[in-house]
Amino acid sequence: MSFLEVAGIRVEEAGKTVLHDISFTQKEFQKTAIAGETGSGKSTLLKTIAGLVEPTAGKVFFEEEEVIGPAEKLVPGHPGIAYLSQHFELPHSLRVEQVLRYANALTSEEAGFLYDICRVTHLLPRKTNQLSGGERQRIALARLLSTAPSLLLLDEPYSNLDTAHKSILKDVVRDISEEMDITCTLISHDPHDTLSWADEILVLKDGQLQQQGTPEQIYRQPVNEYTAALFGSYNRLTTAGTRAFSDVFGIKPTGKNMLVRPESFKLAANGNKALAGKVKRIGYFGSFYEVEVQLPDDLVKIKATENHLTTGDTVFITLSPEDAWQV
Repeated sequence: MSFLEVAGIRVEEAGKTVLHDISFTQKEFQKTAIAGETGSGKSTLLKTIAGLVEPTAGKVFFEEEEVIGPAEKLVPGHPGIAYLSQHFELPHSLRVEQVLRYANALTSEEAGFLYDICRVTHLLPRKTNQLSGGERQRIALARLLSTAPSLLLLDEPYSNLDTAHKSILKDVVRDISEEMDITCTLISHDPHDTLSWADEILVLKDGQLQQQGTPEQIYRQPVNEYTAALFGSYNRLTTAGTRAFSDVFGIKPTGKNMLVRPESFKLAANGNKALAGKVKRIGYFGSFYEVEVQLPDDLVKIKATENHLTTGDTVFITLSPEDAWQV
């Protein structure tokens, strides 16, 4: 049985097509992330799945039941799907325990477990106007989960949070998936939020699905430069540079330019099966060094965990064929 099926969804708003024929499936308990630039249609897709946006064409099926859009329902939404917007609201000046008591479908024991998962138990006596942004978001999330949904949709949950509250919320989202048996789908613009969490990633551009795959597939084998840029830095070699690396490392040329992640380049001890270059600049980023090397045809960036180089040194660069792709 398919848990979630999105079939041929097209959405038009004000004469503009926001989503173009989007289709995919999500298994139960599969963690899915949706990535893309601002305006790529991510939020519209999430709202369509939740039954909050009416598709122009196509259908959404949740547990083999069609999700009805707002045009055909008095109260938009689906009882088994919870959607947390970027712009959630909480009642003003009420105690947190009052807010969470409303629409609570859980037993006292289940509610206590949920509040512990969401890290809000200590906030119950406080009023909503006494909470930080991160605390308010966890309260809003706990309130949604108190309705016992099977699918949780999170729209940019980590945006506008400081490092501490973001770390707490990431732990909460992880525990929701692992300890509450709730299937999660989230949107995030930060690759660190998606690559380390998701089982599968969907990449959108201008309302069109660019690529769908595991985090490793998306990162190591992006189908285009747009997808590559979403998930980290990369080197784009010139035509001459692509030819040089292809000749040295036995990479079959395709007539397209080669892209390489900085950590995929390695520094070799000698020039055997390597290209020579000179160190132009070295930057320290805490957990790694970024070394800029001038090759005959390209200036490339290399990520290294240790550094014994100085500007002007001659170095030799090697590369595994499977760590390069051409687009």
